[in-house]
Amino acid sequence: MIGLPSSTTFLALMSLAMSDSAPDPAPQAERGEVLYRQYCGNCHAPDRNKYGPMHRGVFGRAAGAVPDYPYSDALAEAAIVWNAETLDRWLADPTAMIPGTRMRFRLDDADARRSIIVYLASLSDADHLVGPQAAQQGAQ
Repeated sequence: MIGLPSSTTFLALMSLAMSDSAPDPAPQAERGEVLYRQYCGNCHAPDRNKYGPMHRGVFGRAAGAVPDYPYSDALAEAAIVWNAETLDRWLADPTAMIPGTRMRFRLDDADARRSIIVYLASLSDADHLVGPQAAQQGAQ
């Protein structure tokens, strides 16, 4: 179970909910944790590399930057910083976003993606990647 976020992280999570009618981010992060384990847990873990790289601290991290993880050339060379927008695009269709990646899993359910992204934000210091800053960094 995740702990309570700091007040600034809470504000980041609120922003990451991405819509006026989105649920409260604390329950959404809890739902995201369940969905993360269901959809992502076979290949990923928050604190260790498995078949895929670890995810703690993913917000604000450049794609292909986890030490000691053997990324595909395509992902290692991608000029992407992970934020709410880039993670949403990635989870929706990783091979369209970065042709040549080894990740083939797609999550078509936008609400599930949003909950997983809020959960991932709760594992990161996402305070500096909210709103327009997140979109700008993701586009670089």
